[in-house]
Amino acid sequence: MYELRQLRRAIANPRLFVRELNRLYYTHLHRRTYNPSGVDIVTADWDNLYILDACRYDAFAARSDLPGRLERRQSRGSMTAEFLRGNFDGRDLTDTVYVTATPMFYWNRNRGDVDATFHAEINVWQDDGWDDEFHTVRPETMAERAQQAAEKYPNKRLLVHFVQPHFPAIGPTGEDHPELNSLRVWDAIDMGDLDLPDKVYRKAFTENLDAVLPHVQELMDTIEGKTVVTADHGQMLGERSFPIPFREYGHPPGIHTDTLLMVPWLVHTNGPRRKIIAEEPECKPDHSGETGPQDETVESEIVTDRLEDL
Repeated sequence: MYELRQLRRAIANPRLFVRELNRLYYTHLHRRTYNPSGVDIVTADWDNLYILDACRYDAFAARSDLPGRLERRQSRGSMTAEFLRGNFDGRDLTDTVYVTATPMFYWNRNRGDVDATFHAEINVWQDDGWDDEFHTVRPETMAERAQQAAEKYPNKRLLVHFVQPHFPAIGPTGEDHPELNSLRVWDAIDMGDLDLPDKVYRKAFTENLDAVLPHVQELMDTIEGKTVVTADHGQMLGERSFPIPFREYGHPPGIHTDTLLMVPWLVHTNGPRRKIIAEEPECKPDHSGETGPQDETVESEIVTDRLEDL
């Protein structure tokens, strides 16, 4: 059921109304909370999984020269919360360390939307991992924290969730267009407050992708085992949705277009495979931001601020 405020907002904004009609089509009248046809990353074979947030398959194929065999897979979500729910909810992941630049898992778990237990979580978006100038976690920071995690947890699967190429825009186009420095750009488009040429969004997206790829290469060169590079979902940059063909931007929930669901799946093995074992989760955080499932509550304003930027 829809709340009255939602109905009023949709009636006042034709874009939101049309999007909801398309969402009803993709989600089978909201009976699906994620895409069940997508790849199950938990059961896939890997030692290291590097997630590039919002990375389109076509952009990755065009810009990446990372080693390995590139395939195309279907994701379980058109946005991060769906991806987390479809892959992690109800899972025992005590053989895995999750190094993340985004508070989405923390936020959704605390809301009761996702229930999963990692051996350890390294929330790089907390405290000193966050770049206040760019309103994000930079890829070089993530690579450094991932290296540290690989050394500290040599017998665990390593799941590293970069923000880029997700906005905020951290390249030259972001400097020229400060309005691209948060996810609010998509809301601004929906509200009619922003109308840049699509080529500007594409250029900013490509610059973000180019910024993160060298740091993924660094991890692939130095951390041994079988590595997969993928994305949680793609990014709409003016393509038309379906069945009502209107131009879509960002990665709205429940909009299961090929552009949003088809993601890269790059497989590469460097050196010997690790012997992976599951162990009891770590329970107490330390100053580095590492937490287990019973982690202390991060101040709500910190989480809110990070989510607004991401």
